Amino acid sequence: MKTLLLMRHAKSSWKHPELPDQDRPLNKRGEKDAPHMGKYIREKELVPQLILASPAKRVTQTVDEMLKKMNFKGKVEYVNSLYLAEPAAYLSTLQSVDDKYERVMVVGHNPGLEGLLQILSGQVESLPTAAIAHLILPIEHWSNLTEETHGELVTRVKPRDIK
Repeated sequence: MKTLLLMRHAKSSWKHPELPDQDRPLNKRGEKDAPHMGKYIREKELVPQLILASPAKRVTQTVDEMLKKMNFKGKVEYVNSLYLAEPAAYLSTLQSVDDKYERVMVVGHNPGLEGLLQILSGQVESLPTAAIAHLILPIEHWSNLTEETHGELVTRVKPRDIK
């Protein structure tokens, strides 16, 4: 069994509409929510060994803020193909993960993350900003992860659920 955490980036700012989408930063709420979610992950003993994330600024800031409270000792990889990715791109990235990683977190964007959650859990669930979905996958090897894999959605938590 493998554990997968899916997280949508924290709330981003639209204050500077001239910025390219990839360069939009977090807003104040996002800067507060991300560390709360990191603390939640630590307290629930869900700290991942590997984080795969989009290189968009709002995602990198989410990861940085979350790590401040997570007690993370693993590896973070920013993957260009995860920027505004479709579910197939997330699956492809996960299929190449080394099997030494039992618990992996993906931080990215909707609608791709919600689509991936629906594919893997069989449930239609929203992932608002900074929300985390915790899945248990019935696989021994990441390379075996496919659209046919049906995992268990253990929980889906939003920042306001834990404040």
